[in-house]
Order: sequence, then structure tokens, then C-alpha cells
Amino acid sequence: MSSPCRGRCERRAGHGESPGAAVPGTEVAVSGDPADIDKLRKALAAEHAVLFAYGLLGARTSGSLRSRMSAAYEAHRSRRDQLRALITARGGRPVEPDASYALPFFPSNATLAANLAVHLEGGITAAYLELAAASEEPLRRHAALAMQEAVARSYAFRPAQPAAFPGMPAKAAPAATPTTSAGE
Repeated sequence: MSSPCRGRCERRAGHGESPGAAVPGTEVAVSGDPADIDKLRKALAAEHAVLFAYGLLGARTSGSLRSRMSAAYEAHRSRRDQLRALITARGGRPVEPDASYALPFFPSNATLAANLAVHLEGGITAAYLELAAASEEPLRRHAALAMQEAVARSYAFRPAQPAAFPGMPAKAAPAATPTTSAGE
């Protein structure tokens, strides 16, 4: 499972621990499918990393871009809280965020900040992909909606609008109709 940084971010604190590693003596009886709980923990760890990055981006942008960054931050915060609730409802223990995360690149201007946001949304989409294979249908639905939202957010940060159906050839331009001149 890759992080939103697709292998280019690194954890700065708590490295070496697996997501959801229990502290000795604090184990809780798990009532949900352990594989599903692990998938939820991985998605939660990815949300933690994305929240860290959006916190940085929101502080370094202004105007409408900052508004979009703030909206993305709030959406991911809501998803993080939902994941924590899903994990604890199944008897699992949510993974806690690291103190810091390394970004794949540092955004020094608005264009790079928007590019990083696109990168983050693509990464979080990949993080939820594993959860889309959960054994419980509500978890698969949760993952699908989270991926849909992330893809939509990523296009809000792109300068150009997507094609109607990505990957398909562009619509052919209408054929020019021959015109006759008045002297013919």
C-alpha cells in the first residue's frame, strides 16, 4: 500500500512501526475482519499524511487557491474522523499520525502548490483502492466515494479541464462545408 506520496514521502517520526501496531498491554478484542481493519488503518495513515501536507499548503497559499486548499483539508479531516470511527467500531486501534512527513517536493509558488495538491489527491485515491477490496460492502462503498471525491478535488487544482472520457480520441472537428461564391 503506497502513501499519498507514492513512495516519495518518508515518515519522520515513528518509522519502523507498522500502521496499527499495538502498544503492549493495550490490545483490544477485534470484532471486525482483521484484514479490513488493516486496510482501514492504511487509509487512515494516508489521510494523516495528506492532512499534514494540506496544512502546509494552506499556510503557504492565498486567495482562491487557499480557499480550495482549506476545503480539501476539511474534506480530508472529515474522512480521517470517519476512518477512526470505522476502526474503533470494529474493535481496532487507529494508527496515530507522525509528527512530520517529508514531501516529494517543496512548493515554492502557487503552481507548485497546486501540483502538489494534485499529487496528494492521486496518492490518496491509490490509498483507498486497497480498501475498495474490503470484505464488507459498506467499507467498499466508503472507499469508492472517497476515491471519487479525491479525483474530483484533483481536477479542481489542475489548470485544464479533463476530456469528456479520458483515454478516448478527441472529437473530430466538424467538416468544413464548401461555400460557393456569388460569382460562380
